[in-house]
Amino acid sequence: MLHVERLTRRFPNGVVALDGIDLSVGEGEIVSVLGTSGCGKSTLLRLLMGLDAPSAGRVTVDGVPVTGPVPSVGVIFQEPRLMPWLSVADNVRFGIAKLDRTEREARLAEALELVGLTEFADAYPRELSGGMAQRVAIARALVRRPSILLLDEPFSALDNFTRIALQDHLLRIWAAQRITMVFVTHDIEEALTLGDRVIVMRGSPGRIHREILPGPRPRLRNTLAFHTLKDEVATALNLFEDAGGI
Repeated sequence: MLHVERLTRRFPNGVVALDGIDLSVGEGEIVSVLGTSGCGKSTLLRLLMGLDAPSAGRVTVDGVPVTGPVPSVGVIFQEPRLMPWLSVADNVRFGIAKLDRTEREARLAEALELVGLTEFADAYPRELSGGMAQRVAIARALVRRPSILLLDEPFSALDNFTRIALQDHLLRIWAAQRITMVFVTHDIEEALTLGDRVIVMRGSPGRIHREILPGPRPRLRNTLAFHTLKDEVATALNLFEDAGGI
């Protein structure tokens, strides 16, 4: 479905952000891309979105090269980026304005139900909590019925309790829709909770260092097996050595 072949991004100042990335994401799969700041994961996501062009290599969706934004690919950013003068419903409707009214309202109702915000359709962004605002952003992406969803650290600005709740909520949406997802994060626990695979990136330049398979769901965060996985990922990220062996 989504394929990355020998992807390289060199900026005009000579900095190589990515070097020779190969990655395939299958239909209905969640792939977590994990790395510390500066490893190139956000650059990779921009290339997957079609918002930037590679210096070498290519990205394809269903065999078609990505040269710009792709209608079948939805994006959720770090911030909700809601329009404050529009209600929740109108923010979600915004991307499907060209559809006929019956189809538009059916999709709106479906998307709001998926994120649990049906009762807040007439509310405005100023009346929402941070977690609710991000759920509106998720609904806005889902209402277009994408086959692939790209998520750029969408829960990073939220408190820990809200973040965990939204991770679980996202998994429920995935179980219902089976949308292919690429989830970029710098949070080890988040990557392990969500991903069928965890792609560990290190830089510079950004390269895939290791792929880790967390195993079957559900994954309980308070188990010994989960904490063992966290240690394995931390080792792959070189966190222990960077901390002076502590």
